[in-house]
Amino acid sequence: MNTQEIIITWATPVFFALIALELLVARWQGRKVYHSSDAINSLSLGVISQVAAVFTKLLTIGIYAWCVEHLSLFHLPANSVWVWVTALLFYDFCYYWLHRLGHEVNILWAAHVVHHQSEDYNLSTALRQTGSGTLLGWLFYLPMAVVGYPLEVFIVVALIDLLYQFWVHTEVVRRLGWFDRVFCSPSNHRAHHAVNDRYLDRNYGGVLIIWDRMFGTFVEENDEDPPVYGTRAPLRSWNPLWANAEVYWATLKDAWHARRWRDKLLVWIKPPGWRPADVAERFPKPAFDIARERFKPALSTPLVIYSLVQFALLLGMGVHFLDLAKRLPATELIGYAVFLLLNLYALGSLTEARRIGYVLEFARLLANAAVPLLAGGWFGLPHLDMRVRAVLIVIPLIGALVLALLMRQTQAMGRTVTH
Repeated sequence: MNTQEIIITWATPVFFALIALELLVARWQGRKVYHSSDAINSLSLGVISQVAAVFTKLLTIGIYAWCVEHLSLFHLPANSVWVWVTALLFYDFCYYWLHRLGHEVNILWAAHVVHHQSEDYNLSTALRQTGSGTLLGWLFYLPMAVVGYPLEVFIVVALIDLLYQFWVHTEVVRRLGWFDRVFCSPSNHRAHHAVNDRYLDRNYGGVLIIWDRMFGTFVEENDEDPPVYGTRAPLRSWNPLWANAEVYWATLKDAWHARRWRDKLLVWIKPPGWRPADVAERFPKPAFDIARERFKPALSTPLVIYSLVQFALLLGMGVHFLDLAKRLPATELIGYAVFLLLNLYALGSLTEARRIGYVLEFARLLANAAVPLLAGGWFGLPHLDMRVRAVLIVIPLIGALVLALLMRQTQAMGRTVTH
């Protein structure tokens, strides 16, 4: 197990412990900071991000390793304290510009938007990460390779920078005085996630907020103008696959409809929201309304509990996938990844309270039972003990039975309301 995997392994239970603590503190404060479907969606996107990372290591690590070996100007020692300190500062500086351009260049926003789609602001939002960010994000860290920061140093400081940002995604921690003036803090990052005019496209720092002060992008949270979260083009869906594709698809459509070839290119590199004049005229979009009603389809309490239990099982499947990532043949690994993504898609559809969600969820549960029944095993585990196979078959079948009862209950409630 390498350093990156060790840190993530230890960090994951800490994340969930802090989420539980946040829930307790929020309840003590008399506030509701979580909605189950939103949290499931955010955590599903975190799982998808980790699945995607398995297949994009060539970009995130491989290219950096090649550049530091063949293009570096210096050979910096990995056992020097000053190398580690300056590496963290350098990485955070590069992150600032990646983050800033992720809000200013549409093709980069198409990846980063995933992190901003939630209309809640809590620690689960921190885990809401893009599945496509590494496609271009790696470019911003190549200066570190050219200077000569060793690969192992780069990996660790990248994780430090990322893990630090987890705790700032909360509303239960208020102002922190001098800390807010130097570091990215909950107050500073709340402003970053807000869609209010005052806060829009500000506070990009990862660990340090001094970059924003230096480059004129800092704004202080104002109690008289509380942050409103989400994006100016709301996702209005719990579909984690659509969350990753939303802006790419919208941009592709605008590029297709644009009459001028110049506009077909500009729509990708202009700021988010920019549209060619002819496209905006023929295909208008509604104006942004900060007072819009948030997306929150009503679910019964039993269905909420069912969704949380099923997501916990899928989270276990995700952990199993990541554990197999190094050992499973590529074709089987891709198959497992697709299977996991479709599972998350089906559960997301169910939480949207649409009839098709029940259909997809039933199909998902039957597929989960069919794999051990027909294959005699599971992904990466071709020969399972009969008792283990029985458990893997029975669990989704019990889920299907519970879902049928919940669907019947929902239909009965609908008839009661109608009459």
